Amino acid sequence: MLLSSVVKLCRPKQWVKNLFVMLPLFFSGNVLDLRLLAFPFIAVASFCLVSSAIYCLNDCIDADSDRLHPVKRRRPVASGEVGKTTCVFMVIVLFAASIGLLGILPRVQFWSSAIIIAVYFMLNIAYCLKLKRIALVDVIVVSVGFVLRVALGGTSTGIAISHWIILMTFLLALFLAFSKRRDDIVIFNHTGKKMRHNIDRYNLDFINQVTTMVATVTLVCYIMYTVSPEVVERFGTNMVYTTSVFVLAGLLRYLQLAVVFVDTGSPTRVLLHDRFIQACIVGWIIVFVLIIYL
Repeated sequence: MLLSSVVKLCRPKQWVKNLFVMLPLFFSGNVLDLRLLAFPFIAVASFCLVSSAIYCLNDCIDADSDRLHPVKRRRPVASGEVGKTTCVFMVIVLFAASIGLLGILPRVQFWSSAIIIAVYFMLNIAYCLKLKRIALVDVIVVSVGFVLRVALGGTSTGIAISHWIILMTFLLALFLAFSKRRDDIVIFNHTGKKMRHNIDRYNLDFINQVTTMVATVTLVCYIMYTVSPEVVERFGTNMVYTTSVFVLAGLLRYLQLAVVFVDTGSPTRVLLHDRFIQACIVGWIIVFVLIIYL
């Protein structure tokens, strides 16, 4: 067994999702506060470890079905590079390391952050064993996982998170999860192979309507956030709404990738390779930096 196979099992490319942990610090305007800056980085590293533990568990459980998938069959367990015993060992070690790393945080932040990591771990064990087989519940659990990332960003720094960031994180994650399901439905329709146990509980008509609906609600929620009195007061400007352009463009592009190009099976791959999406994110960040920090 090669070390590279073990690293691949941990899916380091997926760690980009854990940058959601940084959102509370960014929106609070304290990114330049060196006293706080180390805490969310510790939290990000901790979440990378626990999420890798879940990836190992998921690959161990789904090895047989992954072998039927055109891409997932290359995963270390499905391809036979890594044994299931090694997977279980990695799950235990990574979870323990995740909790141990949080020990660097101050006592109060440690306990609240450790609880969030434990909740994420237990929720995703339930997801791997049962919940992912229940249509709609599966995507909701995935979305809650992103909310827990944001919550960890708040507890690790002691920054209170607003209902706006919770709502938008949940809705965006829900949109991405349904878009990912769409790719599996297309594969099922073309090959008859079930990439997920509950894939026959979805169809293209339903997914198309749901993704459009969730994208719309996400955009409306974001616009309401940008023009809300508390946000205008906190940032000292009414120009936050200008960032809505990047959110709209990013959502439209993702819908195009899902419906036209059928290429949303991996949101992480889209984020790392699609220049249009990257430009939207960079533009959004730049405008927010100008609003918050200048």
